[in-house]
Amino acid sequence: MEYQSTRDSSLRLSSAQAIAQGISAEGGLFVPSEIPSLSMQEMESLLGASYREKAKAVLKKFLTDFTDEELNYCVDNAYTDQKFDSDNIFELSKVGDTAFLLELWHGPTCAFKDMALQLLPYLMTVSAKKTVADKEIVVLVATSGDTGKAALEGFKDVPGTRMLVFYPEDGVSRMQKLQMTTQEGENLFVCAIKGNFDDAQNGVKAIFTDPEILKELEQNGQMFSSANSINWGRLVPQIVYYVAAYLKMVEEKEIALGDEINVAVPTGNFGNILAAYYAAQMGLPVKKLICASNKNKVLTDFIATGTYDKNREFYLTSSPSMDILISSNLERLLYALSGKDDSAIRTWFSALKTQGRYTVPDSVKEELQSRFYGGFCDDAETEAIIREVFSRYGYLCDTHTAVGVKVYKEYKEQSKDDTKTLIASTASPYKFCESVLSAVSDEAIPSDEFLQVEQLQKVTGTKAPASLLSLKDKAVRFQKSVAREEMAEAVKEMLK
Repeated sequence: MEYQSTRDSSLRLSSAQAIAQGISAEGGLFVPSEIPSLSMQEMESLLGASYREKAKAVLKKFLTDFTDEELNYCVDNAYTDQKFDSDNIFELSKVGDTAFLLELWHGPTCAFKDMALQLLPYLMTVSAKKTVADKEIVVLVATSGDTGKAALEGFKDVPGTRMLVFYPEDGVSRMQKLQMTTQEGENLFVCAIKGNFDDAQNGVKAIFTDPEILKELEQNGQMFSSANSINWGRLVPQIVYYVAAYLKMVEEKEIALGDEINVAVPTGNFGNILAAYYAAQMGLPVKKLICASNKNKVLTDFIATGTYDKNREFYLTSSPSMDILISSNLERLLYALSGKDDSAIRTWFSALKTQGRYTVPDSVKEELQSRFYGGFCDDAETEAIIREVFSRYGYLCDTHTAVGVKVYKEYKEQSKDDTKTLIASTASPYKFCESVLSAVSDEAIPSDEFLQVEQLQKVTGTKAPASLLSLKDKAVRFQKSVAREEMAEAVKEMLK
């Protein structure tokens, strides 16, 4: 299995090279030269297997330069009972006749990013030994909330690495901010920026190709990599849980092997739903991919019109991890739908950078619409869905999951499609206490986030994750905040 860049199809790298490097030198994203198949016979053989066994079977198809021993080392250390509070690593919760919430937040930071970011440090260190054994890896991360904490936790005190996380100062929940600013680990740095997630993400991408910083890295015996989903090593573990969830539905006799399902994903950066697309390309029987956005509905509009236009008002919403106007992973999908036309990708994404918009041809738009449905949900609708799901099913969901539920309901009403559907549940409701409380309770909401946690437990009869409760007594380590133009200087300071 070789990997090529979305902006230079002539490149050929191993998976270890792609993971260690993170992003291509010209700014493209690495993708597999072909998508491997997963046959019904192979899926049948995995019925009853553990999550670790399923993960190894899927990952082995993409990471062909990893030995069995290396893959076992990575997977067995990432998915342990000490890190995840579920024996299954994930859980499925049925709400209604056709909807299944795929709970991906049973890891140490209570968000779906743990599913990949507990594995990525192992993949990256093994990759580095294969390809750049003499260099320290400097991992840069832009986060809209959940990726930052999950990456920090995953890379904490990992030898041969250091990490700098940038987050939008006013664009994350208070619990998310506490998770990052109290993070332990001597190789880690956290910095707020005065801007939104797109500013952070654009800043990180620019630093990756900054000649002055790259020269300094070379002199220091260091190299950049990424823990964002622009890194293939972050994306490939996400394919696993869609395969595992499908097999879980078969094991629980909700579907028969070979039956189609739909997959609904609340997403801003397009990585989580792209992983479902790749699972479908492998052979997972997926009928429709339902792309759920919040009020920042750039993806909804793109699916409907074929024009991607970020020239619009940016909203801070109750689902902050989706407050994004530049969906990086869309580039990978468009590369596939355009027939691997790297010239088209360079043209479109150059236009996005200079003009803030691009339009794909009708052939690409039609292919996009045949596979994806796009919808969005504003904050009032998000609150109403949280209240409805709790009152009808006794199930408490977070704001992002509620966006997915609402858009799925909309799709089902419009299409009359009764196909059973996986809805990605991406975070614990306790990470967004204030918004969830306002949906399920009429009581006055205290300003202190830990009093909010106590109140939410009391009102709903649910229990907050221990990892969030433990933040109350942790000291804040990181208080630095910079303008977006100062991000490069912050990196230089960190490297010293």
